[in-house]
Amino acid sequence: MRILLSNDDGYFAPGIAALAEGLADLAEITVVAPERDRSGASNSLTLDRPLMWHRASNGFFYVNGTPTDCVHMAVTGMLDQLPDMVISGINAGANMGDDTIYSGTVAAATEGFLLGIPSIAVSLVGKTHAHYATAAWAARELVKRFQREPIKAPVLLNVNVPDIPVEQVKGFATTRLGKRHKAEPVLKTTNPRGDTVYWVGAAGEAQDAGPDTDFHAVQQGEISITPLQIDLTNFNQLNAVRGWLGNQKA
Repeated sequence: MRILLSNDDGYFAPGIAALAEGLADLAEITVVAPERDRSGASNSLTLDRPLMWHRASNGFFYVNGTPTDCVHMAVTGMLDQLPDMVISGINAGANMGDDTIYSGTVAAATEGFLLGIPSIAVSLVGKTHAHYATAAWAARELVKRFQREPIKAPVLLNVNVPDIPVEQVKGFATTRLGKRHKAEPVLKTTNPRGDTVYWVGAAGEAQDAGPDTDFHAVQQGEISITPLQIDLTNFNQLNAVRGWLGNQKA
């Protein structure tokens, strides 16, 4: 089995090292990750300049681009053989609810999914990030399950792991995305040159954190697994929009 690993925290991040180590005896591992932290990059592709990749001393490849760039380059040009799976992470922090729209971690996995490869995004939910080993164990368990029972259709799984020891994990839970309150206001300040600058505020607290959500599962000490889809069509509004347009022609 061949697994491509990527992330949005950069090739030097402890999460991707823990993931590579945790999966090393299960598959042939290739790491292609951004050269620097690209958190919040979402699904952006770099189209305004050429990209380059280099190999670090630990064998990881790094790219001067986004998480999506990394997976796209690896699958469509760098690798001699296609991976059987793409895994992104381990992210230092949650990617639940609305976070998935902005997440570079989820974006790297999404690119694999769009290219027809089963893909998983793995995030460690907490502030201290003390238990990367737990998230690596969770990824390992999912890979072993996939090896025993491959999912026939391409699948995109968003996995959030509580930052607790493995022995305290209460199991795996299949969840839906919850929803956060709106983010905190931007923070206005002044840089050393006297210019006014703004920092994007922190993500809001969970608004929809019901029993079947990713937020609830992690709070209960469970590993949340949410299957994601890419089709953004609001099918419930198709007829309403048709009626609104009427016989109008372009």
